[in-house]
Parts: sequence; structure tokens; C-alpha cells
Amino acid sequence: MKVLQDSATVAAADIARLAGVGRAAVSNWRRRFDDFPEPVGGTSSSPLFSLAEVEEWLRRQGKIAEVPLDERVWQQLRAGVEDLQLAHVVGGIGTFLLSGETEEVSSAFPRSLLDAVSELVAERGAAPTFDFLYDRYLEAHSRRVVTLPPEVADLMTALVVPKGGTVIDPTCGLGSLLVSAAGAGAAHVCGQDRDEDAARIATARLLLHGHDAVIRAGDSLRADGFAEVLADAVVCAPPFGDRNWGYEELASDVRWQYGLPPRGESELAWVQHCLSHLKPGGHAVVLMPAAAANRRSGRRIRAQLLRSGTLRGVISLPVGAAPHALSAPHLWMLRKPAPGDPIPSHVLMIDVSDVRWAQLSARVLDAWRDFASDTGGQGGRALIELLDEEVDLTPPQLTDVSGRTFCSAYQNLAESVTELQKALHDIQGSSVTHPELAMTTIAEQVKAGAVTVHQAPRQQAGSGKLPVLTVDDVLAGRGPGGRTSPSADMVRLEPGDVVVPSGGRAFIARIVHEEDAVLGSGLHLFRVDPSRIDPACLAGFLRIAGSQAAGRSQSGTSRSDIRKVEIPRLPLEEQRRLGAAFTRLERLEKIVARVAEQGATLIDLGRAGLGSANVVFSDQA
Repeated sequence: MKVLQDSATVAAADIARLAGVGRAAVSNWRRRFDDFPEPVGGTSSSPLFSLAEVEEWLRRQGKIAEVPLDERVWQQLRAGVEDLQLAHVVGGIGTFLLSGETEEVSSAFPRSLLDAVSELVAERGAAPTFDFLYDRYLEAHSRRVVTLPPEVADLMTALVVPKGGTVIDPTCGLGSLLVSAAGAGAAHVCGQDRDEDAARIATARLLLHGHDAVIRAGDSLRADGFAEVLADAVVCAPPFGDRNWGYEELASDVRWQYGLPPRGESELAWVQHCLSHLKPGGHAVVLMPAAAANRRSGRRIRAQLLRSGTLRGVISLPVGAAPHALSAPHLWMLRKPAPGDPIPSHVLMIDVSDVRWAQLSARVLDAWRDFASDTGGQGGRALIELLDEEVDLTPPQLTDVSGRTFCSAYQNLAESVTELQKALHDIQGSSVTHPELAMTTIAEQVKAGAVTVHQAPRQQAGSGKLPVLTVDDVLAGRGPGGRTSPSADMVRLEPGDVVVPSGGRAFIARIVHEEDAVLGSGLHLFRVDPSRIDPACLAGFLRIAGSQAAGRSQSGTSRSDIRKVEIPRLPLEEQRRLGAAFTRLERLEKIVARVAEQGATLIDLGRAGLGSANVVFSDQA
């Protein structure tokens, strides 16, 4: 019996993606056009349409020339598949890309799909093809699939993964931590997950990108697939609150060197499992629920972890760092003591639950490196303070405040204030006058050849090495933060390009300064003829259009909205003067935001420092 059928259907969101419009436009087409295809499945609130019929209708209407190959592959893959089967199908395609057409593959997939996948591989390569399918799978199951946020995975691996070492993740899921570990320099990664489909997807994600990896399916606690392997580092984001972890059958297991984990404390079983896989001197980082820091049932194990010098740090992260928890989770930093090691006297405890991720990683990594390099074991909280009846490991807020930290924050703010004063002076001293503006539209300039508008292929970001400018990068005002593998249909960025988020995102325009990067999905790119259009002037008027849209309670832009944006019809020199003024305003905007954030940080540090007597203000006026 085949898993897939040859029919392919699309939802309204898929049609919008094919045509490059918002979903509301598709609803409008259904109302306005009598010949719009009728649903062939789904429900009244989420209808499904025949891909072939939709493609033909879009072609007749001049809204699309041809359905892109990658979209056709995805829709064929989804055809006739129930949601619960989708992971199995994506994993099966991963196996096909790794091993070729086996008997199992040929019996599970129709010939038309395998041929289409092979064609896409010939066009893009095997790794980018699977990255695309994986990203679309996550998008289709965004509310069902549990994945670790990339920033959390990168922080965890940066804390413990050594260059050239071996890393294990005993609950690897779809491989997020192992992909991050390989990117951080691990030479060999091992992973295990009880979900066979997840293990298969993780295998494809790693091996297709050339990483040395072994992934096995199975329950690591009951049937350890790497029982004989000792690693340089272990990374783990275990399931929280799992009462069926094996309490009865594993009661006498040799891994419980710090005590038998209580039935309701599965996370303490995972902590000890991770330690059992470490070489002496190796480090582990485990994502833990906040409750594990103070539950009475686990206090004896916590105490033993402290007394032995194994638990080295507890870091409180922001809410949302653990996708399966409603509260702010913790990171437990662990080190397997080597014979003869002195028992440290302090444990690093940091609360960064209120810190933005843009600053969080640097703060945590700096604190951990300073603490780990302190041979005297100072700089954290004394063990004697923690080894009371409760053994509460909850980090107090801003326990890392010191006079040095406060002075550093003060200096940062003072430098930004100086920069703000200069920016204000530049604004005050500027003067831009021009006659009443004659306006034109983006659409008219596109027709005249002065501007070209581009959009990226669908969901191209993956785990390759080519930098990708994402929507989040544009909103944060930073450089390309995504990664992918090269393919022929990518839009390469050029200095002077102007990018704007699309599809319901905040409307902000940014000028590109980077090279050797590509455009990410969810962005419009404007490439101007510099002899006719000034990019800074264009970006400024796009920002004005965005402010006007926000005033009308609208956000983001569709392709048709973008083309209606008005820009001035001015000589190039006038445009450049306007562009320079817009640039000064943008610089002022960034400095003001930085001053506000640094000021709030300084005030928080000052209060916490005064409360702990670590910071003293001078009485001088």
C-alpha cells in the first residue's frame, strides 16, 4: 500500500504563496470569480483545492506562469497524507536522498514524486532540497512540532561544545542541538530519539550537509543506543514531566550515582544519564523546568550534585526558551569530575529571564567563561549558602551584578549618550528644502526600468553555510543571520538594495550593505538604477508608507501594495539630499533605542547592586 497518491491539493495559504499575494486576496478571488476552482476536500473553514486546477486558473488570469518545481514537489508530497503521517513521509524522502531508491522507498512513494524530487535535486542539490522540505514541514505543523528555538540551541552548544570533540544528544528530536553542535565545531555527533520518524529526519539534516553523525531510534533511558560511548560534551533538552520514564524497571540502574530519581522527576534521570556519557572533565548542559530547582522530591540529588562539584551553574532563561513549557526554564551546567579534582566552593547562578536575546547570549557566555577560568571557584554563589534543607537552586535576579558590571554598563550608556548628542547636533544643523514634490509610484518606476522588485524562493533558509538575510534580521537591524546552501534561483544581495518585510510583518525598510549573502523568504527586495533612483531616498519614503499603513491598523505589504507606494519624482541630486536626511534620522532612531535599552539595564543593575551592597553611589553631586 502506498503512503502517497498522485493527486495534489493546496490550501488558501498555499495559493497565496504561489501567486505572491496575501491570503485575503485568495478569499477575494473566490468571491469575485465564478470560475475559481471549487474545493475538492478539507473543511468549510479550511478547504483544499486541486493544485492542477488552481495552477490552470492562475495561468488564465495572468497571475502565474508556472507553479515552481519546489512547490509542486511539496504539494505532491502532501497529497493524500494525513497530518500524522507527514513526518514519516518527510523522513522517507530524507532516506531516499541519502540512499537512493530502495525497495522500501519505491513501495511508499509514487514514481511521479520520486522523479520530481530527483529533478529538484538536479536543480538545487540534495541538501537544499531537504532543507526546503524540512522548513515547509515545520511551517505546516508549526503548532504540533516541538522544536528548540535556534538561539537556545546555539547558546547551549556554545557553552559546552569543544572544537573537534564528540557530542551526544540523548533526546535529539529533529536534530536542532546536533546541527548547532556540528556548526559550532564538533567533529562527531551522536543522537537518539524514541520517535523513529524524528530520528530519520535528524539523520538527513546532518548527513546531507556532510557532518559525521550517527542517529539511532529508541528510548535512551530504557535502551541506550550509545551505551559504550563517552563524549566530550552532552547537550540535552528532555521532555518535561514525563512520569512514564521507566521508574520501576530502572530502579537499580548503575547510572543513578547521585540518587534514584523520583517518579515525578524524570528530568533528574536525564541529568544523570547525560553525566554517564561524559568523559572525566567533560561538560553537559541540560534544559530543565524551573520547578526542578526547588522541588522537595529532588533535593537529595541536587545536594549530591553540589557536594560532588558536578553542578557548576544554573541559568534562568526567558519564557519561551523551552517550547514545551509555559514558565521560564533553566539551563543546568554540569561537569563530570576527574579523579583528584578539588571540589569547587561556588556555583554560577544567573537570571537573564528579562534580558533580550540580542544581549543574553553574550552576557551568559562571558559570565560562564569568567567563572570557568577562575581556578579558585569564586565568582558565583557559595555552596554553603545552597546546602540547606531546601537546596533551592533558583537563581536570584541579577546575581551576577558586581561593581565592574555596573561600571561597564555605565560606560556603555555614557558613550551612547555622547553619540546621541552628536546625532542631535547633525539633525539640528541639517537643512533640506525642495519644491512641492511631484510623485510617482513603484509600479511606474518598475515599468520604466528604474527599479526591479524581487522575492526569494519559498523557505530557502536551512543549515548550510551561505548567509541569508531573514525577516528577523531586517526587523532587528542586523546582518544576515540565517544559513542555507547555494541554489540557482536564489536572489543574491548587492550593496544598495532596499529590503522590506512582506506578508503581515512590520513595515520597515533597510538598505543592504552586505555582499556574499542571499535574500530570505518573507522579504521584498528593490534594486534601483543608481543613475536614476537614490536608494536611501527610496527607503525613506517606504518608511513613510509604512507609518501611514500603521496608522490605518495595517501591517506588512502584499505585492500589489508595494507597487502602489509613492516616491518623489526629483532630480538625482535632490533625491540624494533627501536620502542623506533620511539616513541621519535612521541613525538617530537606532541610537535612541540603544540609549533606552542601556539606560534600563543600568537602572536594573544599580538597584540590584545597591540591594546586595555590591554597588555604592558616590555622595558627590
